[in-house]
Amino acid sequence: MTIQTGQQLPDVELTAIEDGQAGPARTGALFAGRRAVLFAVPGAFTPTCSEKHLPGYVERYPDFRARGIDVFCLAVNDAYVMKAWARDRHVPAGLVMLADGNAAFTRALGLELDGSAYGMGLRARRFALYAEDGVVRQLHVEAPGEFRVSGADAMLAALGQAPAP
Repeated sequence: MTIQTGQQLPDVELTAIEDGQAGPARTGALFAGRRAVLFAVPGAFTPTCSEKHLPGYVERYPDFRARGIDVFCLAVNDAYVMKAWARDRHVPAGLVMLADGNAAFTRALGLELDGSAYGMGLRARRFALYAEDGVVRQLHVEAPGEFRVSGADAMLAALGQAPAP
């Protein structure tokens, strides 16, 4: 079952990559006491994810931080891939990359995608959510093949804070 607004994010261990360093982290601790946007991509280094989704958050990261919102990027990839992707895409210090290598967190959210037809196996659906102290306040899940509601500008607008010109 897909997580809903008003529900607590599941507490699952994954790997967090922050400021070039990777280490184990529990999602319960990561989101506790924070206002956070978590966005997920089907795969690091894939076209839409690398050319639109992550770059939008990299560019708009200061806008989220100015509003006191932390940003997390999730993918069902291993920590080595996520670390290389962060370096390749110039992810700023503080924007945390989450490697959900076994899709445990993705499955707990109920937001998995079967990409087997494309040789990708189990992946995360493209989505973005806003949580306060680990409780989901907004959830925006993309329809298959679309990129409209989970990008950085869409999330800033959904949070009632139009993007700066």
